[in-house]
Amino acid sequence: MTILWFIVAISLLVVVHEYGHFWAARRCGVKVLRFSVGFGKPLFEVKDKLGTAYSVAPLPLGGYVKMLDERETPVADNLRHESFNSKTVAQRNFIAAAGPFANFIFTIVVYWLLYAIGTTGVISQIGDVTPDSVAWQAGVQSGDRIVAVDGHETSTWEDVNWRLIDHLGETGQIELSLQDSNRIVREVSLPIENWQSDTDQPDLMGSLGFQPRRLEVPALIGSVVEDSAAEQAGLQVGDKVVAVDGEDVKDWFDWVRIVQQSPGQTLLTTVQRDGSTIELQLTPGSREQADGEVTGFAGVGTVQPEVPSSWLSTSSLDPFSAFLKACSKTWDLIVFTLESLWKMLAGDLSVKNLSGPITIAKVAGASASGGVESFVQFLALLSVSLGVLNLLPVPMLDGGHIVFNTIEGIIGKPVPERVQAVAMQVGIFLLFSLMAVAFYNDIGRL
Repeated sequence: MTILWFIVAISLLVVVHEYGHFWAARRCGVKVLRFSVGFGKPLFEVKDKLGTAYSVAPLPLGGYVKMLDERETPVADNLRHESFNSKTVAQRNFIAAAGPFANFIFTIVVYWLLYAIGTTGVISQIGDVTPDSVAWQAGVQSGDRIVAVDGHETSTWEDVNWRLIDHLGETGQIELSLQDSNRIVREVSLPIENWQSDTDQPDLMGSLGFQPRRLEVPALIGSVVEDSAAEQAGLQVGDKVVAVDGEDVKDWFDWVRIVQQSPGQTLLTTVQRDGSTIELQLTPGSREQADGEVTGFAGVGTVQPEVPSSWLSTSSLDPFSAFLKACSKTWDLIVFTLESLWKMLAGDLSVKNLSGPITIAKVAGASASGGVESFVQFLALLSVSLGVLNLLPVPMLDGGHIVFNTIEGIIGKPVPERVQAVAMQVGIFLLFSLMAVAFYNDIGRL
């Protein structure tokens, strides 16, 4: 299912991106030879009355629109006016930019529909606060609700997370507006220094010293992984863990903590099953974390409780307000993507945060399992990333073509072919280096 949703996500966004190029080329009178989703030999294709071949290829990691161009193949005299290279600089830049902007328009439409139909999120109320942490010293208390971050209103944890993400790699202050149980609002400042700059999996709230309030989750086994330590010990779906080595287990989180702290150690685990009490010998496996710490794991999942309606915030907007908010959200994502890239170049943010197709596939599967709203929000974020990356002034990308065309418009003639060839080689090197780092990060996360 992860692979399936990855293919669905990538194929959809490729169609959106390439359709932008296709639409602009047709409007500018350029003959389109092929519209391909995927790379490689086409699995099947159809042609329209204008001679454009629409094909699907087996490698679903991209796509392309092939246009008539005298620089690539000989063109008959009666078709030269339909070639890409015969068009003005403005027209060629319009065609190049249309792909990324199609991604941005897609994102606006997605958020427009979401905000108009209505979105639901978990209210941003704080649970545990770690003693002596940054939040604890600033006066953050359990039960406080975060109603704004840096002056931006927040009603759900998703809102809070997006505002906190803006500060990754920075040194300064995070301003929180907190509302207590008496609805009194106060301001607190959380000092940060090179915040989470050296990690590939930032712990936004934990690093500040607070966590969202959490549901009471009993230590009830909802799933058992095949051939895991739990299965070998005899644990079954429906078992309730009540004690370990004679010590009572309060809830699921208590059970997880005990297991994680006991890699390779045999635990006398007491469970309730069908009204009877059973004792089992569980020896958790060992797993090394990114920081070198070795933790235990049993290979079980919990039964997810239903979130109370009082914990949820649901909102919907009229079509006009929804459109304005969708445009604002899309712009925020564009700025966030550019700032993140800049922080990586400046060394303020670890390149470990770069992700490749493996991570994208995992997130696609996870977001799809979270429902339609979760999956389309993932598509929107990925669409913005695709659009921004393609607008970077790197040869081979749309942004690189725009740079070459613009230079041509300024100097009155095309950039020399030798200069373009060298720039293309540099661009290929940069892109492959970026892909190599992303793949390395993906494998490291596995």
